[in-house]
Amino acid sequence: MLTGDFIKLTGSAIISHRMRSFLTALGIAVGITSVILLTSIGEGVHKFVLGEFTQFGTNLIAIVPGKTTTHGISGAVIGNVRPLTLDDSELLRRLPNVVATVPVVQGNGPIEYGKRQRRTTIYGVGPDAPAVWQFNVASGRFLPKDDQNAARAFAVLGSKLRKELFGETNPLGRVIRIGGSRFRVIGTMESKGQILGFDLDDSIYIPAAKSLELFNRESLMEVDVLYAEGTTSSSMAEKIRETLIARHGSEDFTITTQEQMLDVLGDVLEKLTLAVGALGGISLLVGGVGIFTIMTIAVKDRTAEIGLLRAMGATKQQVLALFLGEAVVLSSIGGCAGLILGWGGAWLLDIFVPALPTHTSWFYALLAETLAASIGLAAGVIPARNAAKLDPIEALRAE
Repeated sequence: MLTGDFIKLTGSAIISHRMRSFLTALGIAVGITSVILLTSIGEGVHKFVLGEFTQFGTNLIAIVPGKTTTHGISGAVIGNVRPLTLDDSELLRRLPNVVATVPVVQGNGPIEYGKRQRRTTIYGVGPDAPAVWQFNVASGRFLPKDDQNAARAFAVLGSKLRKELFGETNPLGRVIRIGGSRFRVIGTMESKGQILGFDLDDSIYIPAAKSLELFNRESLMEVDVLYAEGTTSSSMAEKIRETLIARHGSEDFTITTQEQMLDVLGDVLEKLTLAVGALGGISLLVGGVGIFTIMTIAVKDRTAEIGLLRAMGATKQQVLALFLGEAVVLSSIGGCAGLILGWGGAWLLDIFVPALPTHTSWFYALLAETLAASIGLAAGVIPARNAAKLDPIEALRAE
């Protein structure tokens, strides 16, 4: 059988049974569309979360009080966990290759100005917070480098909080009350937006020492360390570990590098994307069952045609290839249609539901198309083999 004849026979078989071919391709198209849409949403969430998380930069190390790993001894034996203090933060700032540190205390409380009150997040931080967290002052200045044990009662407003409390009035120099204590506003911040659900614009920043007093705490909640470019996170983490052990007497703290956090997040989000992609893959399997059913029916309907082909000299392998080719073509057409529908659906979601981020990965698109062709090939094997095994004489009698 010539190649041209093979292509014509395959094409005519598909065209002559338009409805059957359409329904077969539709099953695959629905499966591919499901895969593309679900993986686009998964990839979109993946990129969105990592993008949000890296807004603070990547050269960061976080230290929190308490050890999160489990030891093989009773917890009652270790009762000497020391608080993480402002002095610890200052000591770490003096380490080689450390650019800046930020002591962090976070809480929630009422902010009052005149007759207006708003309950919001209060961050007790150090003067280097803008450099470490990568956000800028819009007006005035950030917290000054006061003596950490005698910090003045200054406050810096997030952009949203400034608007809610002061409207169009200039807040600089105004006195506000935070949890009953008086603070003077010395600056406002540019909009930073939300990061992992935390609205940094609807926040207020005060000295960490004042925040410890405000929330009646002895320990900082966290110390963020910004280290210089060219320094590895592992070597920096080891220096911090050695310094704090020497000061505390034991490793009663936990160090987490930005790389570790991103690795954990990336791993979780990749598994999420694969999981939702697998759900779409179920639709592909259903489409494969549809191809198997349609091709089985096609063999019975075309028994006489197969007998005629065999009588004219077509080999079993050529008949087998003819039906397999038809199955692969149908699944590939359905796959291409599914790619277009899936990409279009993801694009429409991005426009009409901007809160739901989407990103179509060409890797998953090519994988889905390859899988569609493979499923079509696999689903067509048994019907094609049955067609190739037909006796030409018996097949002709079936007319």
